Amino acid sequence: MTAAFVLVINMCIAGIFAVAFGVIAATNRMARGAAFMAAGYALGIVDVALEFLLPFQTDPTPVAVSIFVVFLLALSFCLIGISRHYRVPTPRGAMIAIWASALLLAPLAFSLPYGSPARGMIYQFSYCLMQGLAGVVILRSGRRQALDLLLMGMQFVAALLYLVKPVIGMLVGTAAAPQAYMATTYAAISQTMGAVTLVAVAMVLLLVMIRDATAEMTARSETDPLSSALNRRGFELHGESALAGGTRGVLVAADLDHFKQINDSYGHAAGDGVIAHFAALLQDAAPEGAIVGRVGGEEFAVLLPDALLSDGRLYAETVRGRFAAQQLPVLGVDRCFTASFGVAQAGRGDTLHDLLHRADAALYSAKAGGRNLVRVALGELPPLPAMGAA
Repeated sequence: MTAAFVLVINMCIAGIFAVAFGVIAATNRMARGAAFMAAGYALGIVDVALEFLLPFQTDPTPVAVSIFVVFLLALSFCLIGISRHYRVPTPRGAMIAIWASALLLAPLAFSLPYGSPARGMIYQFSYCLMQGLAGVVILRSGRRQALDLLLMGMQFVAALLYLVKPVIGMLVGTAAAPQAYMATTYAAISQTMGAVTLVAVAMVLLLVMIRDATAEMTARSETDPLSSALNRRGFELHGESALAGGTRGVLVAADLDHFKQINDSYGHAAGDGVIAHFAALLQDAAPEGAIVGRVGGEEFAVLLPDALLSDGRLYAETVRGRFAAQQLPVLGVDRCFTASFGVAQAGRGDTLHDLLHRADAALYSAKAGGRNLVRVALGELPPLPAMGAA
C-alpha cells in the first residue's frame, strides 16, 4: 500500500511538471528544450500507469519490458531538453550506444531471477548512463553559475542512485515475482527515492529556465535590434554601473556625417545598412569589456573601461579610418562614408551624464572642424591635426 501511495504521488508530480514545462514551451519561444522536458515527464505518467497494471498480469514480461523502455525514453527526452536549453549538441552517438546496449542486454536481464542483484544492476545501468549523460551535457556547456552547478551535481547523484537500488534490494529484500513488487519495502524505498529525485531535478531545471528566460528578455530590452549594440537605456544602465565601480574609463562619442543625405540619396534601407556596418566596426575594434551603445538615430557611444585618453583617441582613429576607407556595394552604395568622434576621460566623481556631455562637446568640435575628425574634450588634451578630413 505504501509503494502504491508513493506511485500515485509520483504520477501527480510527473503530471504537474509535464504541464509546467508544457506551458513554458507554449508561452515562451526562448525556453529551448521545455517541450522535450514536458514530453519526458508526460512519459513518466505512462510509466507509473504501467506499474499499476503489472500486478494484474499473468505474464508480467510484456508490461515489465514496456516499463523499462518507457522510462528510458522519458530520460532520453529530458536529456534532449537539457541539451537544447544549454545549446549543446545533443549527444546522439552516446544516446544510440546506450539504447543499443539496453536493448541487447534486456533479454539477459529479464531472463535472470527476479530480484537478483545481477538483474537489478543490468536493469538500472542504462538509466544510470542516460541520467549521467545529462550531467555531462551541462558540464560541456561551460556554464558555472550556482544553479547550473547544482543541476549538474543532481544529475550525477541521480545517476548513482540507480546503481544503489540493487544494493538496497539485497539489504531489504525484493519480491519473488514482478506482480508482487508494490507490496515490498524495496518498492516503497525505490519509489520514494524516485519522487525526491523527480521533484528536485525538475524544480532546479525550472529555476534555470526562468533565470535564463529573464536574462534573455532583459538583454533584448537593452539591445538595439538594428545595430546589435545596447540601446540608450542599456548603455546608461551598464555605463553608470561601470563608473559607479570606480573604473578609470574613457568615453568615445561618434556620429555619422551627413546621415540625412544618405537616407535621402540612397533610401532608408541603405541608411540602416550603414548604421549596422558602423556599429559592427565599433564592436570589432573595441577591447574586451567595452560598452557599446547606439544612443540616438545615428549617434553611438563607447565606454572603454580602464583606459586612458590616448587609448580612446587611438580607438576612435582606428574606427574612423576603417569606416572612411570602406564602401558598401551590397547596399547599392558606390561611395564611402565618414563619422566624427569626441573623446573624454572620466574624472574623479564623474557621472555618465558628465562624461557624455564632455564627449559630445568634443564631437561638436569635430563636426565644426570639418567632420571625419577625432577631437578630445577641451582642457584634457590638445587635438591632433585633422587626418583625412572630408
